[in-house]
Amino acid sequence: MEPDDQIERTIYSISSVESAEFIHFTEALSRSSVIGLDAEWKPLRSPQSAFPIVSLLQIACQLSGNEATHRQGGTLVFLIDLLVIPLPSFYGLLRDVLVSPHILKLGFRFNQDLVYLSSTFCAQGCNPGFDRVEPFLDITSIYNYLQHKQPGRKIPKQIKSLATICEEILGISLSKELQCSDWSCRPLTEEQKAYAAADAHCLLEIFNVFQRKVIKEGNSFHTVTELGFSYLDCGLKEILVKPNTSGTILRTKFCEALEIVRATTAIGFFQGISSARRDVSRVPSLNTIPMDDSILLIVGQYCDTLLLKESDRKPKMSKKKGKRKSSEGLCKGSRLQNADDWQGLPPWDLTLGGDGYPKFLCDVMVEGLAKHLRCVGIDAAVPYSKKPETRVLIDQAQREKRVLLTRDVKLLRHEYLIKNQIYRVKSLLKNEQLLEVIDTFQLKISEDQLMSRCTKCNGRFIHKPLTTEEAVEAAKGFQVIPNCLFDKNLEFWQCMDCNQLYWEGTQYHNAVQKFIDVCKLHE
Repeated sequence: MEPDDQIERTIYSISSVESAEFIHFTEALSRSSVIGLDAEWKPLRSPQSAFPIVSLLQIACQLSGNEATHRQGGTLVFLIDLLVIPLPSFYGLLRDVLVSPHILKLGFRFNQDLVYLSSTFCAQGCNPGFDRVEPFLDITSIYNYLQHKQPGRKIPKQIKSLATICEEILGISLSKELQCSDWSCRPLTEEQKAYAAADAHCLLEIFNVFQRKVIKEGNSFHTVTELGFSYLDCGLKEILVKPNTSGTILRTKFCEALEIVRATTAIGFFQGISSARRDVSRVPSLNTIPMDDSILLIVGQYCDTLLLKESDRKPKMSKKKGKRKSSEGLCKGSRLQNADDWQGLPPWDLTLGGDGYPKFLCDVMVEGLAKHLRCVGIDAAVPYSKKPETRVLIDQAQREKRVLLTRDVKLLRHEYLIKNQIYRVKSLLKNEQLLEVIDTFQLKISEDQLMSRCTKCNGRFIHKPLTTEEAVEAAKGFQVIPNCLFDKNLEFWQCMDCNQLYWEGTQYHNAVQKFIDVCKLHE
């Protein structure tokens, strides 16, 4: 997530069970009724006979009760380094957390994460690993519920990505640039830590939206509250014979009465299962607080058990993929390799009818690269819409004589792509992507070009700077200029396209120095 997204969290890195951070982690678990789970591992480039080793486990804790008011946002994210921490020393606590009936676990398509996590612990002698997570609520289910509640909107058949769900529900951009980075390298970069924490934290933010909507719409909560939660352990027949309750139910609308039945049945079932399991198995050693009433109802009505099958514990090797080596496949691979490497002249070349000025179009996978290119004075546009179709994306690149920058291999497979219109960026980090593009296209960067384009819209600045008085007038009803700038006699520059105002303050000088260092302009 970008820093502008305004979602605050406190991040702790854990590499030892004897550290102060680990003690803080156990305390946070004891004060949390809802946690978000995610994991990272080094991606495998080809089919393997074993599962990937999980390098990092992220657990976001949403503190309950008064404890949340004493912390910023009430959310703590713990990054547990599974390559460093002795897994046997952590196995028991994590196993208790995953099956604790007092902690609701959130995840996004967490089944694969659980398979890899169990395999990683089993490889260190922590048998039998993990076979279940309960109570568990998948973010995809929350998204489908929220979409279903919108009038006239059907539940989408396709499975949305986490970035798309965050964009639609939270209105924030969740960057996935580092998803395929090497998570086995140590130390982790600050960008990797921020990415990992954001992935776990956003699960809690999405759940909070869902929880508020469920409570606001009633959804059996208010009606059941009127009856008193002591009746949730009773059957419907027993409720009807209790004094002062039968009249309440008879006066209730049919749809509300149906929700009461669902609520009592679901919670009774969940509590019965939890009690039976605690009797058969050992009592968890994790000390936690009870769930509040609203979370308990959500657990009873919407949650499930994430259960691994025996077949899930064995890597699936595809025999067809190993045998399928046709000449058609080889030709296709060669064609993709050629498209992956840049050859020939770019569309802005003067001999091809261009204007000689480099121009790029960055798709959503390298949107951060667009801002970096603008910072060094290069024309870098982004798609007109958030989710453009491939044909529209290509048409924009061709019409504006731009090279389309992407990390999406699928884009290279479209036969109607003309030569020298697309380049696949190989680097993962934005600074490295910038250097790759500069080197590939032999771009000339000078210190005078730095910060010469609007980083917001890619526009050019006015030719004559504004005075403080002119800037204040131009910013009315549009942008706030800090009062501390009025006495510094600064020059202001305005974008000719979006009217955004800029000035040479501390952030400007820091940005200039950053790109001088990145591009090695003084060497």
